[in-house]
Amino acid sequence: MTKPLLIEEAPSPNFDARRAPPDMLVLHYTGMQTGQAAIDRLRDPEAKVSAHYVVEEDGRLFRLVAEERRAWHAGKSWWKGDTDINAASIGIEIVNPGHEFGYRAFPDAQVEAVIRLIDDIRGRWAIENARILGHSDVAPARKEDPGELFPWKRLAEAGHGLWFEPQPAPGPALQEGDTGVGVYALQAGLHRLGYEPLPSGTYDAETACVVRAFQRHWRPEKVDGVADGETRARLMGLLQLASAESVTGVL
Repeated sequence: MTKPLLIEEAPSPNFDARRAPPDMLVLHYTGMQTGQAAIDRLRDPEAKVSAHYVVEEDGRLFRLVAEERRAWHAGKSWWKGDTDINAASIGIEIVNPGHEFGYRAFPDAQVEAVIRLIDDIRGRWAIENARILGHSDVAPARKEDPGELFPWKRLAEAGHGLWFEPQPAPGPALQEGDTGVGVYALQAGLHRLGYEPLPSGTYDAETACVVRAFQRHWRPEKVDGVADGETRARLMGLLQLASAESVTGVL
């Protein structure tokens, strides 16, 4: 029998009202030197930031904002036309110093706690796998978290989020400076998945930024902003999975 979640209450004043029930999860890393420093900041009224939950490295869980309220965790962001990600989502901060302070792997106890927390949250809200995202997905020009070391594949194997690994897919890489139909198709696929930029047919700096965000989530072994054959094959596979989920409600 699964033990009930033990969640410590650490209320933050930084929230307001939702406009609709949440239908998205956004995962972050705290990007601070300690978990306590992150919790203190998320509870500071002067900081004007918060999240619904914080998950410590040892697996301890803290609730800062009720799920029914709009926490302030996503900032300026965009996904599938929605510009108020805070209103649509539940935000989970995962304690990790991040790229600035010594990015490191996420401990097993922490990952298991994240999985159990998401199990619990999805028991209350209708959240599709295609809408379990990283902060870098909804704000690729500003954010890198939770980053390429977060085990998205393990999360998906536990039933949360999309994952696709194709057979080896050789082919010419697309990169910054390229133009043409192949670039347009890549951009159109990224936009269909949920990223903001519209296709132009020109592989510019913004496209490279979005490809890096995609790779951080779905191809963490290669985060360079270059869309090689495997990166594009993963994108196509994910689009098929997302489409199937949208039609059936399950994968």
